[in-house]
This record gives sequence, C-alpha cells and structure tokens, in this order.
Amino acid sequence: MKLKVIAGFIAFFLLVSCNNKEKMLDSLADYNNERETRGYHFGDRLELPKEVSEYAESITISFNDKETTNLTIDPKFFTLGDNKVVFIIKTKNGETLSQDATINVFTKNKEKEIPYQIIADYPHNPDNFIEGFLVEGNTVYESDGLDNASQLIKYTLGATVPTIIKKQPANVFSEGCTIVGDKVYQLTYRNKIGFIYDKNTLEKLSEFPLPNIIGEGWGLTYDGENLVATDGSKNLYFLDVNDPSKVVKIVPVAGNAETYENLNELEYHKGFIYSNVWHKPIILKINPATGEVVGKFDFTKLTNENNEGNREYVLNGIAFKGDNMLITGKNWKKIYEIVIK
Repeated sequence: MKLKVIAGFIAFFLLVSCNNKEKMLDSLADYNNERETRGYHFGDRLELPKEVSEYAESITISFNDKETTNLTIDPKFFTLGDNKVVFIIKTKNGETLSQDATINVFTKNKEKEIPYQIIADYPHNPDNFIEGFLVEGNTVYESDGLDNASQLIKYTLGATVPTIIKKQPANVFSEGCTIVGDKVYQLTYRNKIGFIYDKNTLEKLSEFPLPNIIGEGWGLTYDGENLVATDGSKNLYFLDVNDPSKVVKIVPVAGNAETYENLNELEYHKGFIYSNVWHKPIILKINPATGEVVGKFDFTKLTNENNEGNREYVLNGIAFKGDNMLITGKNWKKIYEIVIK
C-alpha cells in the first residue's frame, strides 16, 4: 500500500513539474513573440510573465559568447537591431530549461522622412550593374559587378562612355568603392579580397584580404579616418585605412521600429553615413557613432520608373555633388541630382 502511495505521489509530482515546465516555456514563448514585434529600447527591463518568475530560481540570457542575469536592456550587452539570444532558466526543483528568442532593440527617436526635390538628371549606361558609386568634382568613379563583367570605370558626369576602364578578372565580382587621397579602394563580393588603385590611372597598386568577420563585400565609404564597409547585415564595419584587414569597431544599425538588414551601398557626408537597403527603394541617414537611423529618403517613384519590372534593377548608387545628392541604380538609364529640403 505504501509503495502505491509513494508511486502515486511521484507520478503526481512529475505531472505537476511537467505542467509547470510547459507553462513556463509556453508563456515565455508568447512573451518573446509579442515583444519581438514591439521591441525594446536601451534601459527597458524585461518584465517576464509570472509563470516564469514564480518557478525560476535564476534566469540567464546568453548572447554569442556572453551571459548576463541582468534583465535590463544594457548597451554593454545588447546591440541595436536583432539580438539572437537564449534564455536559460534554472527552476526551483532543479531543472534547467532553455529557449531561443530574438530581442529587438530599437532607437527611442523615430527616423524623419526627409523631403527632397529632383533638380537635374544625367544619362547613365544601363548596361552597368552598379555596385559602387562616388563623385569627386565632376568625375564619377563607378564599380560594376557580375561575374565575367566586373569593372572599375571613370567618366565625366553626363557622359556614358568611360574615360578609363579597368576590367576585372572573370572570377571577380566587384562591389563597393571609395576614394582615400589619391587611391581608390574597392571591395569584392565573395572573393574575400579588396583592391587598391591609383585614382588617376586606375592601375592596381595592391590588394588585401577582407577581415574574416566580413562574409561578403557589399558597400564601402571613407569617413576621413576609417574605411566603412557593409556585408549585407545590419552592421557597419569600420576598417583601418592603413590595414583594411583590421576591424576597428562594429556599429549595428536600427531605427525606431525596424531593424535594417541588407545595408548596401554607402556614402559618408558631413558627419553622417547614407546607406541604401538592398531591394528597398529607400536611403537611410545614419549616425555612425551610435548606429541610429535619424532619417530616411523614399525613392519608390524613381525606382518604379527605372526598374523595368526587373526586381534586380534596384536603387544602388549614392554620391554627393556639393550638398546635393546624386542617386542611381543597377542598370538604370539615369543619374538623378536632388536637393535635400
């Protein structure tokens, strides 16, 4: 009889424990799903449901190679944008539970819609699958991609025939480019190398390996101190201009209610970085110190006028002519000059 009672007690205890565990994980999943959409700001506290807090001995959040028991959204631990984490819960009965989650951290200030006016347009060669685009004076430097067709070219704004063409090897897919002094720096897509050219002749001077953390080369600009690169993620990678294989710092980017993956072509101008987002008709104005998106341009109309129904003919060129912005895209027939209002 006693054995039956003990067995019944154990079965009851296991059933209660199992139910508690399921309640904890279900309520935590519901909470995480709801907060993933709404997001957090730095300084917010994770107010976990009582089904978790009442039965938890301790709660740890694991993120990459870091762990914390602090349930406050601390910039020392989290970054702007999406943070892929694991909740590790030790229950009061000695079990250890874990659950994956995404903690989205947004900026407190909403990005402003930036008004503009088109004041001029210039012809652009529609054969060019543009990846990098910059203007110095009235001279355009353009890096065009695709396998077997990549090139770095130089031409006068308004012309469609280059004055200098630097063809790339067949296996090289050219990406973003920027000017530093008398040199042009250029990234490649998946070749894991970058090139340095003489700005005047486009003769190749040297090449460098991309940092291992950068999976693919996308956009490139220069902020007066460091090269700044993108790789299709939410991150801006600041590289040592004297040794571009060295990462100086990484700055994740986000807005007030959106994480911005697929950061692509870049341009630095008067303290801000401008970036387009691959497959979106927008350009972001980013504070490079914090990663905060402070403004956004909507170029939906221009994109629709130029993409010819091809989803790959995307907005992908940003440069400045004085304080006016020049924009174009992959295989677009025009370059547009806009005044920022």
